[in-house]
Amino acid sequence: MKLAYWMYAGPAHIGTPRVASSFKNVHAIMHAPLGDDYFNVMRSMLERERDFTPVTASIVDRHVLARGSQEKVVDNITRKDKEERPDLIVLTPTCTSSILQEDLQNFVDRASITSNSDVILADVNHYRVNELQAADRTLEQVVRYYLEKARRQETLDQSITEEPSANIIGIFTLGFHNQHDCRELKRLLQDLNIEINEIIPEGGSVKDIQNLPKAWFNLVPYREVGLMTAIYLEKNFGMPYISVTPMGIVDTAECIRQIQKHMNNLVSNKTFDYESYIDQQTKFVSQAAWFSRSIDCQNLTGKKAVVFGDATHAASITRILAREMGIRVSCTGTYCKHDAEWFKEQVQGFCDETLITDDHTEVGDMIARIEPSAIFGTQMERHIGKRLDIPCGVISSPVHIQNFPLGYRPFLGYEGTNQIADLVYNSFTLGMEDHLLEIFGGHDTKEVITKSLSTDTDLTWNYESQLESNKIPGFVRGKIKRNTEKFARRNDITNITVEIMYAAKEALSA
Repeated sequence: MKLAYWMYAGPAHIGTPRVASSFKNVHAIMHAPLGDDYFNVMRSMLERERDFTPVTASIVDRHVLARGSQEKVVDNITRKDKEERPDLIVLTPTCTSSILQEDLQNFVDRASITSNSDVILADVNHYRVNELQAADRTLEQVVRYYLEKARRQETLDQSITEEPSANIIGIFTLGFHNQHDCRELKRLLQDLNIEINEIIPEGGSVKDIQNLPKAWFNLVPYREVGLMTAIYLEKNFGMPYISVTPMGIVDTAECIRQIQKHMNNLVSNKTFDYESYIDQQTKFVSQAAWFSRSIDCQNLTGKKAVVFGDATHAASITRILAREMGIRVSCTGTYCKHDAEWFKEQVQGFCDETLITDDHTEVGDMIARIEPSAIFGTQMERHIGKRLDIPCGVISSPVHIQNFPLGYRPFLGYEGTNQIADLVYNSFTLGMEDHLLEIFGGHDTKEVITKSLSTDTDLTWNYESQLESNKIPGFVRGKIKRNTEKFARRNDITNITVEIMYAAKEALSA
């Protein structure tokens, strides 16, 4: 646990409400001090939901510190039970409740006596896991709770459906383009004549969790949330799962082949063959295959890119850039430190170097050092790119509201390949286009003296050097400025003149 003014993944007490509020008719109660209850505002703003976020904060204040919080927490649970009549209430602990050493399980047990709703305590270590790990653990806990409850009540039907069917596990609120990806996955499975059994947690009901074992297999599109649930279902119910993310032409085809393999293993009197479907979709639905061989895309061959994000998206985008579009990935990385080994294995051979960190300053320094032609990352990399005058395509959360589009923008499946190809192509600044826009006044002419990530103001450009800089074509001006400033700092020069610019150029050529 550490103090930070910006984080890639939030604290654990954000991950649990993300899962709880994704289900229908589930309410989360967060036992936290005032200020930790920002989840409601964040979700309502980003997801643009019509309904109120079903999360209540049981505030830890001075009265609680003086008398203890048992009565307050129990009262909040019973009050929400009467007001909302949810199927499930999840009590979410926080670091504060852990510091106070409160027996929250006892609170849950007391509230369960008088509540009609099921009440559980989220079983996550809030000091050791982040938002994504907590969400993954909470989803598995909820699924386990209801399947074991159905087994005790002898209402659990483990017979699989007559027609091929699948569960989609891991689509949840505030996920990066999750709603669009879910729609594309449903279309993909429908094309393969596979019915959707259940989708959890987004839009699912805890009452329907007992139907999960009826599916032929589970599809887990993202490693961050859903994998623990799939492993539990495989271990206890023998359900196979597919965790190949169908992102990009190659991996989408591999995901479909994995589905084909599992289907043929389950049925002996019928053979499933999806090769013709893969061929048709690759040739006629996905435009990315032919576009990657077009003259437009060949302009990108050999250009340098940096990729950073969650493990799933960063690994997939790295392989797409290197394998499908011929772009050199100078560095790829993830902030999912707990999944570092898997990530390194996935990107091996597709990049020059890897970076595993949750410190955005390390990422910024790496980008400034490499000076790529484009960045593909989170909202933080977009901010870094703006400061360095390097274009950035957003490919992973955390993100701003503009990356929760109202239009259809999936990243998965064959339509997702088109969206990614557009994003990649439009993220690169093409030299002639930028130069023509510069000539005809198509860009903002406001000049920034330095594009360094450093906040130091020890360098100044005199009037003549600024005029000389304005003569340089726009698509290389930022790089020349950065090289000049590096030269000046190395030689303890604070005032940059035209002579210093030429000296820096000669030193670089030497």
